[in-house]
Amino acid sequence: MSTVTLTTGLTLRDVVLTYPDGDRRLTALDRVSLSVAPGELTAVVGPSGSGKSSLLAVASTLLRPDSGQVLIAGADAGALSPRQATALRRDRVGIVFQQPNLLASLTALEQLLVVENLRGGRARAAHGRAERLLASVGIADGKQYRRPHQLSGGERQRVNIARALFAEPSVLLVDEPTSALDHERGAQIVELLADVTRDYATATVMVTHDRALLDRADQVLEMVDGYLG
Repeated sequence: MSTVTLTTGLTLRDVVLTYPDGDRRLTALDRVSLSVAPGELTAVVGPSGSGKSSLLAVASTLLRPDSGQVLIAGADAGALSPRQATALRRDRVGIVFQQPNLLASLTALEQLLVVENLRGGRARAAHGRAERLLASVGIADGKQYRRPHQLSGGERQRVNIARALFAEPSVLLVDEPTSALDHERGAQIVELLADVTRDYATATVMVTHDRALLDRADQVLEMVDGYLG
């Protein structure tokens, strides 16, 4: 596997992450290296407890590893202060959570506009861009004005993806996006992720347990007991 440092995209080099467990430490990530270029979809498969969630947490700067290097769009996350790391995550990293966790009182369109407010932007100026982004993931023809309970599970996940893309991230991290969907809808979501990865030139990492939905991935890696290969 290549460990060439990318000026854009995502690179992990020899990352080690451990957790305290009584009087010892458990190794969640064991010298993990990964390179994902812009426009590339990488799928990471593996059993529960293998380290997939830890990989996403480190790649998103939510956790700082014990050692190793995490590069996001050319920035060394380990060299940043907590405030700088938060800004990097806000501006350069999009996260698609396993559960969409949409705000029940907001329409699909407002789910995106609230992100703009949190980033200090003007929601009114972002209105058109939010509508276009939702349309690009299949939320249009009035669905952008529906609240989460009025959308199907697949439609809620599409809004979740659009929300993660709204800040125009360099890196897109996706956690089990099909776990609550049937096979057909799950396949549609993976197809959509492959398309937006190409169209928006994100370096995308998708962790999944479903090996039947990997045809569109540019590379498939397996994680076992903290090892990635």
